[in-house]
Amino acid sequence: MAEATTRTAYRTCPLCEAACGLELTISADRVVAARGDRDHVFSHGFVCPKGATFGQLTDDPDRLRRPLVRRDGRHVEVSWEEAFAEIEKGLGPVLRTYGRDAVALYLGNPNVHTMAGGLYVTPLVKALGSKNTFSASTVDQMPKHVSCGYLYGNPLAIPVPDIDRTDLLLILGANPWESNGSLATAADFPGRLRAIRQRGGRFIVVDPRRTRTAENADEHLFIRPGTDAFLLFGIVHTLFAEELTDVGSHISGVDEVRVLARDFPPEAVADACGVPAGRIAELARELAAAPSAAVYGRIGTCTVEFGTLTSWLIDVVNVLTGNLDKPGGVMFPLAAHTRKQSRPGGKGFRVGRWHSRVRGLPEVKGELPVAALADEIETPGEGQVRAFVTVAGNPVLSTPNSGRLDRALSGLDFMVSVDPYLNETTRHADVILPPTDPARKGHYDFSFLALAVRNFAAYSPAVLPADPGSLDECDILARLTAIIAGQDVGTDAVHERMLTALLEKAAGPLGRDVAELRAEVTGDHPAERLLDVAVRTGAYGDLFGVHPKGLTLTKLLENPHGVDLGPLEPRIPEVLRTTSGTVELCPEPLVADTARLKAALARRPADLVLIGRRHLRSNNSWMHNVPALVKGRDRCTLQVNPADASRLAIKDGDEAEVSSRAGRLCATVEVTDRVMPGVVSLPHGWGHGVPGTRMRVAADHPGVNSNLLTDELTIDPLSGNSVLNGIPVRVSASGSR
Repeated sequence: MAEATTRTAYRTCPLCEAACGLELTISADRVVAARGDRDHVFSHGFVCPKGATFGQLTDDPDRLRRPLVRRDGRHVEVSWEEAFAEIEKGLGPVLRTYGRDAVALYLGNPNVHTMAGGLYVTPLVKALGSKNTFSASTVDQMPKHVSCGYLYGNPLAIPVPDIDRTDLLLILGANPWESNGSLATAADFPGRLRAIRQRGGRFIVVDPRRTRTAENADEHLFIRPGTDAFLLFGIVHTLFAEELTDVGSHISGVDEVRVLARDFPPEAVADACGVPAGRIAELARELAAAPSAAVYGRIGTCTVEFGTLTSWLIDVVNVLTGNLDKPGGVMFPLAAHTRKQSRPGGKGFRVGRWHSRVRGLPEVKGELPVAALADEIETPGEGQVRAFVTVAGNPVLSTPNSGRLDRALSGLDFMVSVDPYLNETTRHADVILPPTDPARKGHYDFSFLALAVRNFAAYSPAVLPADPGSLDECDILARLTAIIAGQDVGTDAVHERMLTALLEKAAGPLGRDVAELRAEVTGDHPAERLLDVAVRTGAYGDLFGVHPKGLTLTKLLENPHGVDLGPLEPRIPEVLRTTSGTVELCPEPLVADTARLKAALARRPADLVLIGRRHLRSNNSWMHNVPALVKGRDRCTLQVNPADASRLAIKDGDEAEVSSRAGRLCATVEVTDRVMPGVVSLPHGWGHGVPGTRMRVAADHPGVNSNLLTDELTIDPLSGNSVLNGIPVRVSASGSR
């Protein structure tokens, strides 16, 4: 028997936001090894444990390869045509009888990790036309979108820390040592943090838990969960009071912020946040005095009751210290598939174009808060959600009061899921459409390249041949779009229509004919052809021959280690889409919500609150079926401070009952001083092994679902984001009350 030929292939890791390059060893059409690509222009050989298991994820025996349809209470494998026919039969009557709002759509986190998610989800949303669109954004980063929308006029214009050039980095509610960064694409974030020190700078971490990032920082400040807005306002107050501000051009609303900050001196906020007043004032002085500084906040600053105010205040501090749009401060990336605007100004940002039927919660960025989903399914009446479409994600584990949502899904008329697993959510689906595995499809990071701390571009073609019986996710979403739109057309027609629409936008400015441009488009796959047009008409593109040295799909294919596009550059005022053409630093909705924050100053803190936590081997709920990522000691423990453990009479290794307004669960106690007194911590994304799922490794390491405790009634009102951190809970030894 001839030995299998071994070859090397390169691709971008699709498993988190870091966009690292992988070097894959392939034998007999299998990925047998994965390591960091040492020649990659951005990651330079760095890889985390998740990326190293890329082959195991591809070969997972529990991964679905063919569609499943529920028959007689069981999911059975069927052909693709049978599956799509079942969807037409199930969704059609709901749409015709009850209207488009009777079908809800949920978009999970993995959508931002695929080309299909970047290209084909928007047409699907438009085809459905339902007000009941939900996503993982409202259990994650929506406050940052809202604050940036108001400040810059574009919710996608998110400044990132220029970490490679900063002298002082203040990190709030983020743990990049284990999460690899978020809303800031930075391969080898730990290495970049070390480099700050090596060039004589510092980084400081503010967190209720001594994370690995905090452990490696120059300083760690404990803070009460959900109180970062108080700390930041104390910093803002000091900047004004001590005349430390250095505001750049194209900024409006500074004097209005000065007035608001008068109510939040360090002495007034110290007790509320748990950081001494003197240290708050000194932080302001250090940020103002540093040659360059950046304040960076993430999920711990978003998933709290004042998430939008906190996200806003982070940028307020960056503006007031002169570090917005400045090298070493926070800057706006320019991705290869996006274009520079010709001039500043635009329509600005608004919310509330429609509201949820039951609780009247406002639309934000085209979607409703996922905290309202169970209401919309369970509450009878006109507009009740009767059918549900999920594209990736696992809301039964990742959304608030998930026990209620789990029960609600069982009462739907029809449900379809695009997902490679039979998991806690898709077990409710009538049809499951599994995309082909990531090694058999191309990859380009539409989302994360727009958040990178250094501008670069990379495209990875498929490294394994197509499975004849599987479908690419682009084809699945194209067919689903046609069915929902009621159009009897094939997937090829949908692909070509999308390409034509993109070319029509390009043809006018170039003075070219669409058919002429179409003849020049390259790419073997529909997604590749769309990408070719996007990069050719983007900020660095060749504009179909106008700039012969510019980017094209061909050039990306010729550079498997990526193309370096240089450090971040100033983009204000060009990036601004506000009506004034300035950074509108004091938008009225945030002014109004400041009164709620001021009232909370007098509030007595809860006796015990729950926060989440990250681990380097985990990414929400979708990495727990890979043996290498779940081996070792149980990571789904309830961390409790020794002082709290003593007064609660619980010991390390005990089983404790944790309860909230929403629900209760039992978890194994881990007594540790990593959490501050008054705080307990559970990781999210666990709770596997429920009946009807088909994920054997995850079922052997089930953990507990922390979102049984989160409350769907408690949200950040400006963004609709769920409050997942700082949840009041009761803890007792299991069996006692």
